[in-house]
Amino acid sequence: IKKRQQDVVRFLEANRIEFEEVDITMSEEKRQWMYKNIPEDRQPAQGNPLPPQIFSDDRYCGDYDGFFESKESNTVFSFLGL
Repeated sequence: IKKRQQDVVRFLEANRIEFEEVDITMSEEKRQWMYKNIPEDRQPAQGNPLPPQIFSDDRYCGDYDGFFESKESNTVFSFLGL
């Protein structure tokens, strides 16, 4: 999980994209917000979604796999809604 989070952060920093990193381990309220705001069709079959989950303001962009795929196809800005 940490490596995936670092990959996202490095990309955002390298491209000078403003972001806020939220540590859901330190806030039950933020963890519940994340779980609640991931669309039902994007929820895992079992358990809770694992970080990193990516949002643009309150709009859900996707998980790390979606981010990675968009990075590979050079569509990250579209993925992020920028």
